[in-house]
Amino acid sequence: MTNKRALIVSALVSAVLCTTGVAIAQDKFKIGLILPMTGPFASTGKQIEAAARLYMAQNGETVGGKKVELIVKDDTSAPDVTKRIAQELVVNDKVNVLAGFGLTPLALATAPIATQSKTPLVVMAAATSSITEASPFIIRTSFTLPQASVSMADWAPNNGIKKVVTLVSDYGPGIDAEKYFKDRFLFNGGQVVDTLRVPMRNPDFAPFLQKVRDLKPDAMFVFVPSGAGAALMKQYAERGMDKAGIKLIGTGDITDDDILNGMGEVAVGVVTSHHYSTSHNSAVNKKFVAAFEKANAGLRPNFMAVGGYDGMRVIYEAAKATKGGSGEELLAAMKGQIFESPRGPMFIDAQTRDVVHNIYIRKVEKVNGQLYNQEFETLKDVKDPGKKK
Repeated sequence: MTNKRALIVSALVSAVLCTTGVAIAQDKFKIGLILPMTGPFASTGKQIEAAARLYMAQNGETVGGKKVELIVKDDTSAPDVTKRIAQELVVNDKVNVLAGFGLTPLALATAPIATQSKTPLVVMAAATSSITEASPFIIRTSFTLPQASVSMADWAPNNGIKKVVTLVSDYGPGIDAEKYFKDRFLFNGGQVVDTLRVPMRNPDFAPFLQKVRDLKPDAMFVFVPSGAGAALMKQYAERGMDKAGIKLIGTGDITDDDILNGMGEVAVGVVTSHHYSTSHNSAVNKKFVAAFEKANAGLRPNFMAVGGYDGMRVIYEAAKATKGGSGEELLAAMKGQIFESPRGPMFIDAQTRDVVHNIYIRKVEKVNGQLYNQEFETLKDVKDPGKKK
């Protein structure tokens, strides 16, 4: 009987150990990456996913003692789809972090879910100033339109540009770009002769560009979302705007690094303000660009990629510090992170949960037969001017 009891106890212990082993094997740190992978903004999703996978390849798939699982979902750029996917990821997949968000309406649609479930939401792309105010669980690693717009409004009047027409896509970031550029440009003694807004869906820039040509400003200040710059530049050239002496200035979205070469000679000389250029001259960026291009068949990383790469860094470091802890613990560990990004030095403001980084004034130039946004002026540690004081 004693031997039999010993065997039963031994079997029970083995069963417990096996069960524990399964539990340990299933102990994962899950990141739900919600991105536009199809449709007009698919390039955003492609860049961010590629950057996230590169970061994992370089930094390992285990963090805080847990195996990292990246769950990528296509939201088709529809807010209702984004919200439904986020609910499923939180309830069914029990993700530790939500991330991605290619457009402002998508981030705002998901904010209540982050708040209710106490799940950190890392915005890697969307750039309207107010996004971080929509939930106390939102952290941003992309940029804000006011950061870039105010910087351009400071540069332009000191460089022969006194009279401007603004042309922006008609949604949150575009309205931010228009407002903050206009307010600062007027403050600096400039004149804004008209403010034009182009519909987001099926945009036709032609009638707007014709109106700009008729108004004959020194320059046209433009914001369009990532990927839309090629169509704008084509129509700008077709209407002979450059020949008419109307300069094109704007935020860096219009000369997006991954489509810049396809824009042709008309892009040469365009001046923009932005937080990242593929040609940013630092050891960290050169290593990042080389690794990204090698992993993605020569594709250039753009500002969306760097937002995704830095977002993964913020998530990984928080998971390490908390050993994959609760949502509140992860959020606390994300706030205040300071590090050297491929874009340059940056940190997450502990109060606003928003990114603080350099903004660069850049000009499109041809280098070794390729077009690049070449940085020539740096504004250091730019906070979001749109945040309430």
